Amino acid sequence: MVRMMTDELLGNYESYLREQEKSRATIRKYMCDLDKLVQFSGGRELTKVLVIEYKEYLRSEKNYRTSSINSFLVAANRFFEYMEWYDLKVKSFKVQKEAFMPENKELTKEEYKKLVEAAKENGKGRIGMIIQTICATGIRVSELSAITVSAVKKGIATIYNKGKERQILIPRNLQVKLLHFIRKHDIKKGSVFQTSKGKSVDRTWIWREMKKLCEKAGVEKDKVFPHNLRHLFARTFYTLYKDIAKLADILGHSSIETTRIYLKESYAEHLKQLEQMELLVGA
Repeated sequence: MVRMMTDELLGNYESYLREQEKSRATIRKYMCDLDKLVQFSGGRELTKVLVIEYKEYLRSEKNYRTSSINSFLVAANRFFEYMEWYDLKVKSFKVQKEAFMPENKELTKEEYKKLVEAAKENGKGRIGMIIQTICATGIRVSELSAITVSAVKKGIATIYNKGKERQILIPRNLQVKLLHFIRKHDIKKGSVFQTSKGKSVDRTWIWREMKKLCEKAGVEKDKVFPHNLRHLFARTFYTLYKDIAKLADILGHSSIETTRIYLKESYAEHLKQLEQMELLVGA
């Protein structure tokens, strides 16, 4: 049997992913990652030797991070499993986990506040409120549409994501701010954060508006994106309560190991801990 990645097979696989109720974002990523292998194979028959060459090609010829390469390999392996081409599967590269969060990636609470203040000072009330809502609840940016007028009035939002349902409490101080926002913009029903046509704002608009605030707030752009607000929520919650199991439930994680990734200490904190060990002798 000749094994090739034809448009028909890829189309069938995409349909299969939809039937498995994968999110649109997940399906888009899988298919985009698979396209790397399609381009590399160039219509050639897939063999284990060719897939290994593809793995080495990604490692040596492209300027990809190891985590990105592993993502491409996982996408290929999932497709091989679907096709029952199990002998084509390859191992991912092993990555040593970082013990701390690099300074250029960590958004601090002070920087978060600067972003919110910059939004207020520049008449960007909607993005300022979105930033606070994500950071104060820990929700994903894709879950923002669950913050509806009805949910705000009740003080609790029901979120459906990745085949699971969970409820998120809206803190009282956030609830007051959101109710004021709703009245000010005369929003009668549906999502609190919507376009002029009544549709929920999308992540691209949110990402772009957050980046625009960086210069005015004096915060590095590399630190500012919606998911970093979720990380800030997680670190703040754990610092206060040290309850990783409850935090995992709030964030909607199936595994506590996923939650641990969110709790990496900052570079400065990690360095401080090393220095407090006092293992040097003399001047």
